[in-house]
Amino acid sequence: MMKLLRAGASLLALSMTGTALAQDAAEEKVPTTDEIVVTAQFRAQNLQDTPLAITAVSGELLQQRGQTNVSEIAAQAPNVTLKPQGQELGPGIIAFIRGVGQTDPNFALEPGVGMYIDDVYLPTLTGSLLDLTDLDRVEVLRGPQGTLAGRNSLGGSIKLYSKKPEGSNSGSMEATYGRYNRIDVRGLFDLKLSENLFMRVAGVTKNIDGYVKRLDYNLTHPGTNVPTFAKGANPVLGNVGGTSSVAGKVSLRWQPTETVDINLSGDYTRERNEPGANVLLYANTSAVFDGPNATFTGGRPFLQGTNGAGIPLNCMFVPNGVNSCDTITGYDRRYISYATYADPARPDSQMPYKPTFTDPHSDLDNYGAALTIDVDVSDQLKLKSITSWRQYTADWSYDSDGSPIANNNLNQTQKNRQWSQELRLSGKVLDDKLDFTVGGFYFDTRGTFTGRINLNYAGIDFRHGPDPTPAKNKAIFANFTYALSDAANLTGGIRQSWDEKDYGYVRKNPDGTNIQGPCNFFLGAPTAGPTGIGNQPNCLLFGLDGLTAKFRDNRVDWRVAADYRFSPEFLFYAQVSTGYRAGGVNPRPFFPSQATAFRPETITAYEAGFKSDLFDRKLRLNVSAFFNDYKNIILSSVNCLDLATAGPGGSSQATPCLRPSNVGSAHVKGFEVETLIRPVDNFTIDGSLSYLDFKYQKVDTLSTGVTLNDVTPYTPKWKAAIGVQYDIPDVLKGMVTVRLDGAYQSKIYTEAANIDSLAVSSTVPANSPVTPSPFSNAGGGGPITTLRLSNRIDGYFLANARLGWQSDAKDWGVTLEVQNLTNKYYFLTLLQEAFGAGTASGQPGRPRTWSVSVRRSF
Repeated sequence: MMKLLRAGASLLALSMTGTALAQDAAEEKVPTTDEIVVTAQFRAQNLQDTPLAITAVSGELLQQRGQTNVSEIAAQAPNVTLKPQGQELGPGIIAFIRGVGQTDPNFALEPGVGMYIDDVYLPTLTGSLLDLTDLDRVEVLRGPQGTLAGRNSLGGSIKLYSKKPEGSNSGSMEATYGRYNRIDVRGLFDLKLSENLFMRVAGVTKNIDGYVKRLDYNLTHPGTNVPTFAKGANPVLGNVGGTSSVAGKVSLRWQPTETVDINLSGDYTRERNEPGANVLLYANTSAVFDGPNATFTGGRPFLQGTNGAGIPLNCMFVPNGVNSCDTITGYDRRYISYATYADPARPDSQMPYKPTFTDPHSDLDNYGAALTIDVDVSDQLKLKSITSWRQYTADWSYDSDGSPIANNNLNQTQKNRQWSQELRLSGKVLDDKLDFTVGGFYFDTRGTFTGRINLNYAGIDFRHGPDPTPAKNKAIFANFTYALSDAANLTGGIRQSWDEKDYGYVRKNPDGTNIQGPCNFFLGAPTAGPTGIGNQPNCLLFGLDGLTAKFRDNRVDWRVAADYRFSPEFLFYAQVSTGYRAGGVNPRPFFPSQATAFRPETITAYEAGFKSDLFDRKLRLNVSAFFNDYKNIILSSVNCLDLATAGPGGSSQATPCLRPSNVGSAHVKGFEVETLIRPVDNFTIDGSLSYLDFKYQKVDTLSTGVTLNDVTPYTPKWKAAIGVQYDIPDVLKGMVTVRLDGAYQSKIYTEAANIDSLAVSSTVPANSPVTPSPFSNAGGGGPITTLRLSNRIDGYFLANARLGWQSDAKDWGVTLEVQNLTNKYYFLTLLQEAFGAGTASGQPGRPRTWSVSVRRSF
């Protein structure tokens, strides 16, 4: 903090110099930084007057950068990570700010970063990969927003604000074509229906083919023992990573009097996408069911070869990388998958629900309505009401083993219905020295999760759900800002929240019949373990069906901030704030022993910073530094290490596992820098830099595998971005714009327990009381004797370029865009399932793409 204060003093001196220079050049027209109005503190304020760490992006800048969904804005936002979910978790987003966030979209877990559309809260990561159509601005608030945004915003919040109808009788159309058959069409119009009634309609359709090819292994490897899954001679089964969506929004604005503003909107999004891009990076399992006899011998393979022998899942199905022994030629091995979305296993008495086939897809229907009413009760008092109803259905399949061997095939459906009501009363009293907002919030959601969970590696194939997850949140809050002087302000806030959540477990056989148990093996039958022949199907899950769990809690969060404006160009601020994320219970126990609860997560954050506009506002420099005391951190584990001998007779219940736990507590510190420079007319430079130091203070290594040296997922130590734009006027009666953007992030890990590079034998034994092992299945063999396992994504730099022309009348525009200019091969997400399923896979980013857009405004 002392370094920050010294930097502030230096910038203060520069601001005084800048003021003097501005006075000398008062008569000259000079380029200046833009003013952006934000509402982070419940009232309209200039970004530079708000004592918070905020990245505010205007709709115009979003268009200049070519950013079309919310995950793309993270490139320029310091200490913010937004990624599209991997194939396994469907149409949604992964969101982390300052090391706080969540990867799992299940209703039982709350996001650590609050997502909002026009001040309407979105409770899950599913359905939150939002399109950036017709936006006025995006506000990214870093640090806990416990008093301003409430629940589950302890990392920060991301708020999207739509453009309101103005009655301008104007509109636009834009069409885009690009690589991978990209076809986008966007349109909007704004109409004046009467003197005080306006309407705005916006729509978009986006379509692009997938960039990872699904190939038939048999047809691309002549002479192989692997059977074909193709319907003809074409080896291409399909693609993954493609999207096809259509969305629309209708907004009405009625102003019956000068003091009343009523905004009603309805929106609908329909996605019919391919599964998310996925490639296999590690494969090491024998791919056989237990048994059939008590000596664990005999043949029950997941996939039987053309010669009748079982086929192991090993390096032959990994197309690229250090764990690959694939021999394929003629294709870009970096973007290949052998996934079939089929399970051709032969049925028997323990696995009778075979074979199964899944349609590759990732679908979403997301719609809702919102009513916002603003009333000026008097010159000093304003009332705002925000009423919203939303609903979505997401349905997706995944085949994460990336091979024709059905090791791990799922189809899942998540449904949500919610409604919320918020009231705010704002005003000014004490000769306008005290600016206050008081209000209340009510939120009610009803969600269900259903899935066909086919986990051959665990010997289970069952129907999960529909699991009901009703939840409610109530809150009252107050925020105030008191002007101590013309230059100094004191801000405070408090929020009382009440949470309640219920969870019901429904576990059935795929045909809807009840699961029978206990397993005959546990009753003394001579079978090859609890999943060998002679046991009831899915008997390991016996006892889960019908269980219920409840969570109840209440919480008080507070914030105190002070700011002082040393000059018109320089504002210094400091604050202390708190936030929390609600606790709950594990939504995916595979054994009753995994149906455990986790406590709420809390944070206390200390922050100081300054905001400056220097040298006659040619240079904007905003800096913040923070220290967070982060407790009871909630993260998911893929290996329940504490249950390695929890089953009957000391059997393992450590895998399969996807259990949220309180992994420990940490201290997090860092800094953030954002700048905007306009040195001369028509030339703009924007940039950002962030650093984050995450240090666990205590961890529960026994249960979670997390160590003191680990960091939370998707948390880079360094991030940096730069954008350069030059406008060239008087070209063909218009303006040419050249823009380059670059962004860097350092390495990240994608799991709570970080793995840099773990050596694993391809003949590793399966865990048993005789041969204890962290792996639940025996290795798959193959010519590579030592494999490397990792959940680290190395640092990378991405660059984008745009060349555009807009007519002087601003009625025509053409843009050429290239994304991933250097054709960098990198990963967005990783899925590490090696200890249970014996595989690890990743979602590669798109290779270099190009597009051409034509825009017509009227």
